[in-house]
Amino acid sequence: MPLRLPPLSSLRFFEAAGRHLSFKLAAAELNVTPSAVSHGIVGLERALGVELFVREPRKLSLTPEGADYLPYVSEALSLIAIGTQRLPGSGERRTITVSCAPTFAARWLLPRLHRFGERWPNSGVTVDTSRRQVGFPVDGFDFAVRMSRATAGAAWTRLFGESLVPVCSPGYRETLAGDGGAVDLRRAALIHVTPASEDWQAWLERVGIDGVDLAGGLRVDTIQMAFEAAAMGLGVALGRRPLVDRDLASGALVELGLPAIEAETAYWLVGPEGADRRPDLLGFRRWLLREVEAFGQGTAAAGEGRRIA
Repeated sequence: MPLRLPPLSSLRFFEAAGRHLSFKLAAAELNVTPSAVSHGIVGLERALGVELFVREPRKLSLTPEGADYLPYVSEALSLIAIGTQRLPGSGERRTITVSCAPTFAARWLLPRLHRFGERWPNSGVTVDTSRRQVGFPVDGFDFAVRMSRATAGAAWTRLFGESLVPVCSPGYRETLAGDGGAVDLRRAALIHVTPASEDWQAWLERVGIDGVDLAGGLRVDTIQMAFEAAAMGLGVALGRRPLVDRDLASGALVELGLPAIEAETAYWLVGPEGADRRPDLLGFRRWLLREVEAFGQGTAAAGEGRRIA
């Protein structure tokens, strides 16, 4: 026997009023009268057999039952809205929302994004760099780019890895160089990226260098800030190629002549199952993978050039 559900209109009234804790604000959002919201919620309470709100002269609050019910209704309405948005359209402008780290966005994705716009002029792109878990499709994201050591599911596609190498400003490097020009990392202030899964501890263990102070130095919360701090002469950052390549090319940062290691983590493209049913999402995925392929070929060619030189 199918479940009997409350009317959608009454659920919308409840969700908006529960979010605002105000019938008046809910009515303004839904373009109805406060009386319509109030009557709709009374009807919902009668159908459910529970009170959802505590009504006081100057205050509206959720009952324990209302507070428990609200997240379910909010998620259900969100899923309906997202599912509706994903239906094939008739040429209307759509938005593709991508979640990724700020340095990846600024240094790799954004410089290439104009080429996607040329192929899909009716598809806008929103880039979100906040650090939060992404739930597909509830959170409204179409794709995420994440760092991981291995795939976590069939919807994960590897993009590329990183090479970790110490970098600093040219002037700071001179302060670390001994009589023979070799750099003593034990004299350096290290710049740490606190959220990074692979940072100085991993690099030092892999290259076998001891006696370096990991407790001191500067701590920042983005790779971008670490690069900027290093360029200001505040210490040595762990450069992450290819993201640091433009700083090395400009001379803002230089390598210290210390070993580079391949990171165990890599960038992965993550999306919801069934994303290929929407043409613009399939187009974005294919475009991004073509960009990765072209980038890999360019990186290989540059590497050959450096070896020949």
